[in-house]
Amino acid sequence: MALPEVLVNIEPGRNKLGVFEDLRHVQDSIGYVPMREIEKIATRRAVAVKDVHTVASFYPHFRLKPPIRVDVRVCDDMTCHLLGARKLREQLSRQYASASEQVQVRDISCVGRCDHGPIVSINEHYHEHTNFRQVVSEVDRELVSPRGEEHSHAPRSPEERGMTIQCDPYATEAEHYGIFRRVIAQKNYDEVLALLKGGDLRGMGGAGFPTFIKWEGARKSPGIEKFVVCNADESEPGTIKDRFILQYLPHMVFEGMMIAGAIVGAQYGYLYIRHEYELQTEVLNEELNRIRALGLLGNNIMGTGIDFDMEVFVSPGGYICGEETALMEAIQGNRSEPRNKPPRTVNSGVWNKPTALNNVETFCHAITILGKGGQWYHDIGQNGSAGIKFVGVTGNVKHPGVFEVPMGISYRELIYGYAGGPLEGREIIGFAPSGPSSGYLPASQLDLALDWDKVKAVGSMLGSGAVVVCDDTSCMLDMALVASRFYRNESCGKCSPCRIGTQKLVDLIENWTQGVNHGGDEKLLKDLSNVLRTASLCGLGQISPAPIQSVQKHFPELMRQHIEDHVCTAGICFSGSTL
Repeated sequence: MALPEVLVNIEPGRNKLGVFEDLRHVQDSIGYVPMREIEKIATRRAVAVKDVHTVASFYPHFRLKPPIRVDVRVCDDMTCHLLGARKLREQLSRQYASASEQVQVRDISCVGRCDHGPIVSINEHYHEHTNFRQVVSEVDRELVSPRGEEHSHAPRSPEERGMTIQCDPYATEAEHYGIFRRVIAQKNYDEVLALLKGGDLRGMGGAGFPTFIKWEGARKSPGIEKFVVCNADESEPGTIKDRFILQYLPHMVFEGMMIAGAIVGAQYGYLYIRHEYELQTEVLNEELNRIRALGLLGNNIMGTGIDFDMEVFVSPGGYICGEETALMEAIQGNRSEPRNKPPRTVNSGVWNKPTALNNVETFCHAITILGKGGQWYHDIGQNGSAGIKFVGVTGNVKHPGVFEVPMGISYRELIYGYAGGPLEGREIIGFAPSGPSSGYLPASQLDLALDWDKVKAVGSMLGSGAVVVCDDTSCMLDMALVASRFYRNESCGKCSPCRIGTQKLVDLIENWTQGVNHGGDEKLLKDLSNVLRTASLCGLGQISPAPIQSVQKHFPELMRQHIEDHVCTAGICFSGSTL
């Protein structure tokens, strides 16, 4: 387990770069990170002990005390909740109530496997499509003989899975990175930006901001040192499409980053991935080795004078890491707390250097446009919408998964045509176009087009394309509560409006699910929502009122039934459970 006593090659001011790898090394070796090891890490990095402890204690991935024999964590966010996770959690809590010294049952936030729910983590091994008997069997096995690492084969290419991907411009593996070779040879960067602009490529992580503007901004920002960052920390419930792209199209993501690096004049790139994506991390590192073997990374690439390298940065965990400035703080070895804005990241990003940051799908589709042409990308959309998109559909549907679909199709066609529609005998009552951030829309909006502006016009957002479907066995007020709990649990705590406000939001909605309505609660929600939107430091707090506000707007009769009649037609509320 020994680490070098002192690091002598640390660049001044960047002493904590790589601190998470040190912490992981210790935890992997002895199961947790004791103070004596934190002190050793601080010594070898020439930083104060508090500077290491403050990050180790911030991230949920690290344990500062010896772990319990069996740690059982049940995901009860959105999709898993719809699939019975709350009942499963309650059953497991009762099962091991008398064995609390050996078995701990608790929650875990969404781990990005929503199409395989319910998900249960047992000693950090993820189990999919779980049920009570299966989990008990696995826990009993852990109590007798803890298992080691297990690796199961998973498809590494669309062909292996029997799929055809439309957006990939390459017919064979031998052709990969041909666009990058051409771009750095010709150095026609203005032309490349014009192609991206003509194809109307937008940020696919949720914001929908034009990509060419961001790359052009980083390019024009003065500075010798610049960075490119790919945000693969998709941690919002229901969001699974980046996991799919990273597994099957890593060459397109990396090539998009490489071209962005050439355009903005960056020397280094980070692909920031959530730590739960172990298979995808393995795939990405294999692809990086392949790129290096091709001579397309490093100094003076292909004799062009361009220097650029990349690495896969594994996140220490937390939904807040998806916020771009919090992500950059994590790369620097700090707590992932959002920064004040301005300045913008194109001017002051990683280590306060100009940085071009985009989502996985954005880098991927940059290659689509540069390889197939902006006209192809524009024309593949339907009903006046441009482009193609990967969308995850989960929840109460027959065939959950990730689908590559043309922009402009209706949510009805997406849910029924691609995901098979609801289970037999069930009826859709609502859906979230993009996880909790989009709020919920009623079934009457199923004919709405998958289009940035059209979804925005009804008060929602297309976002990252994390469609979560709710049928008539669910309660939309209960779903608003589940979403609000997620925001409360994942608040970084830096700003008081979010830290306190999200808890107040949960308290208010919990009361309504139990039929408790104090005079003035509706006004309180309005005022609280306004504070969260206007005073929270980042998007997590700002968007947190969206789920309950959408239920108030689109499901007023359901709200009345709960508050006035004390009735939940789905039979979910008024149970006394506040997990």
